[in-house]
Amino acid sequence: MAAHKGRRLRKGAATTAAAALAVAALSASQAPGATGAPEPLQTSAGHSTPVPEVSADGNATGNSPYYTDLPPLHSPLPSPSSTIGTPVSRGEGEAGIPATVLDAYQKAETELRAAKPGCNLPWQLLAAIGKVESGQARGGRVTADGTTISPIIGPQLDGNGFALIKDTDHGAYDGNSSYDQAIGPMQFIPSTWAWAGRDGNGDGKADPNNVYDAALAAGHYLCRNGWDLSTERDLHRAILSYNNSTDYLNLVLSWVDYYRKGTHSVPDGSGRVPGHRSDDGLPRTSMPATPGAAEPKPSKPARPSKPSKPASPPKGSPGPHPGTPGSPSPEPTPPAGTPTPSDTVDHLVSADLDGTQLTATAGDAFERRIGARAVTKDGKSVAKVRVRFTISGDTDATFTGGERVATIATDAKGVALAPQLLAGEKAGTFKVTSVVVGHTAKGVGYTATVTPRPADKLVRTSDTALTCAPGGEFAEQVQVKATYKGAPAAKVGATATLIKSAADPTANIVGPYFKDTNGRPVRTLTGLTTDADGVVTLPKLYADLFSGTYLLRVTTPGGGSVTVELKVSATASASASPSPSASASPSPSASPSPSAGS
Repeated sequence: MAAHKGRRLRKGAATTAAAALAVAALSASQAPGATGAPEPLQTSAGHSTPVPEVSADGNATGNSPYYTDLPPLHSPLPSPSSTIGTPVSRGEGEAGIPATVLDAYQKAETELRAAKPGCNLPWQLLAAIGKVESGQARGGRVTADGTTISPIIGPQLDGNGFALIKDTDHGAYDGNSSYDQAIGPMQFIPSTWAWAGRDGNGDGKADPNNVYDAALAAGHYLCRNGWDLSTERDLHRAILSYNNSTDYLNLVLSWVDYYRKGTHSVPDGSGRVPGHRSDDGLPRTSMPATPGAAEPKPSKPARPSKPSKPASPPKGSPGPHPGTPGSPSPEPTPPAGTPTPSDTVDHLVSADLDGTQLTATAGDAFERRIGARAVTKDGKSVAKVRVRFTISGDTDATFTGGERVATIATDAKGVALAPQLLAGEKAGTFKVTSVVVGHTAKGVGYTATVTPRPADKLVRTSDTALTCAPGGEFAEQVQVKATYKGAPAAKVGATATLIKSAADPTANIVGPYFKDTNGRPVRTLTGLTTDADGVVTLPKLYADLFSGTYLLRVTTPGGGSVTVELKVSATASASASPSPSASASPSPSASPSPSAGS
């Protein structure tokens, strides 16, 4: 990805000028003071507005071409009883969004509100990007589950008028084994989809050609880095990370404002497909056309005009400080062919002197931070290199913010520190790998282990004797409480076993038993978990036809253990009639459930 850092799509000056004028006109015609017009989410980023610096590394689309059609100058007019963001019964045709596509955007917003409430993602932002990237999936040509009827694939990114991104998916998504191409209704490049992809429609797979999957992935992509999209700075940074162009930023912001003033759903396949793209006049590679939709003809490039002189900031106003977030980079773009910092990296080494093994208890944060240092062949540190950290394995551990992938630039000492690693509830071992983005160099990996929540003491919550007649069921369920250092131990795993004796903790083959989901007897239960008060209630216990005194032992990680006595006697008062399955002695070879041992 480093090969296309800072690259911009070339456009005719006429297109840029027209876009600027239209944005200005749009802003004037949709002023906040107009009757029925809601407060705009943000303002456009003009030539005098500092644009946050965004590395092309995290670019979702590889700066692929996009549709440049602006919203109508007249906003859609909501009915008097409607509220902002709700469907309206009337409005211009451009305000109509195909029903399935609209549902995908709104569903993604709902999921992000729960998963990342601090992001404040509006679905109108997804709709604006979907409009600009694919014309709302080519006017809503999708199946009932949200999959595009025909693939939406951008031109190959071969450096011929576009960024140069060589193949990363072996053609699995775009059918091109030489260069990458943007794919799907939200136009992700394969290398970005590989870590950003999500399953939005619950079919068990992440498909960039499905609008539910793509919309949810775009939402998570825009909400990464802890960005709050209700602030102008973070909103602009997020949009620019999707396609690094001020023209693109202004265009998306215009559509966000337009959709916030009122939208309505239209039948799938009946939406309008834009007619102009940012690569009109550039060499074109084939983009599969949607059946029935005409591919826009490229317009002739206009004669370049003289660049306008950027506006000077008012006297006395503080200018952007180099190196601060949101300020333009003070460094000029290096000439083509000049090695980037990433090109000089030979390998990564761990930035932690304590090694690459990490341990944390379930639910806790790992105390040590994962870090990688970029070095040259002779061991010199390299600054300003993008390093991608990825969590892999059967784990629910994440970085701060809920992501499994984080991309961080190395500092002056060549060190990139990953966000804090948070252990989930699933115990076990997983990997965290680090690689240099856009450059082949040996990375460094970490092994992280999550240990179960501990409990050092278990006690039964009742002292009632547990007795049962042969073939009956025990009247009271066993309940125990776990504590750790005197405090209730919540979410602690527990194992219950009907043991042979105090000296032999192996599972018995006769005597009381639990039942699995099929009603078969089992004498070991795993997967039990204490509640918020540290309490766990065991399932009902049943007796076979053998009288005697038996032992039930419950244990937890951390050393907690309690042994409960169970008596089966013909003289005992059975609390319930013998169960049908207890009319005969259970077979010792009965198969256990997946979470229980016989």
